Amino acid sequence: MYSLIMAMGSTVSSDASGTATASAGAGMSSTLIMLVAMIAIFYFLLIRPQKKRDKEAKEMMASLKKGDKIVTIGGIRGTVSAVKETTVVVKVDSDTRIEFNKSAISQVLNAAPASKADTKAKAEEVVEAPKKSKKKAEEPVVEEAKAEETKAEEPKTEE
Repeated sequence: MYSLIMAMGSTVSSDASGTATASAGAGMSSTLIMLVAMIAIFYFLLIRPQKKRDKEAKEMMASLKKGDKIVTIGGIRGTVSAVKETTVVVKVDSDTRIEFNKSAISQVLNAAPASKADTKAKAEEVVEAPKKSKKKAEEPVVEEAKAEETKAEEPKTEE
């Protein structure tokens, strides 16, 4: 009897292994698709935005110049008084200067004023259209309404 059970078990397992191989192939492709999808999600939600922030920070550090108002990562506010290769000297008070690494600068509040020629060119680019006052626009309408009222009030004379 024991040999009969073992014989039945071996035939059942051989059928099950054939079915398992077919379903394993289908499961493997869906797993691969999910893996690729997760990598794409991580790239677009985590890696790409971080690279963009790093690039912007690098550009900000490279564009620091004397006169820029800055904030450090420690919260110290000041004005750049000198820019060196890897460090920045920040004027905090009238006679207090502190030297920081460029990587310690978190943001530039307002950049140093540009040269007079640049500001004049920008001012010429921005041209505003003249604004009309509302009073002038409303006056003719009011006058027309008054003229219509006086015409209605005039008695008609029959001749």
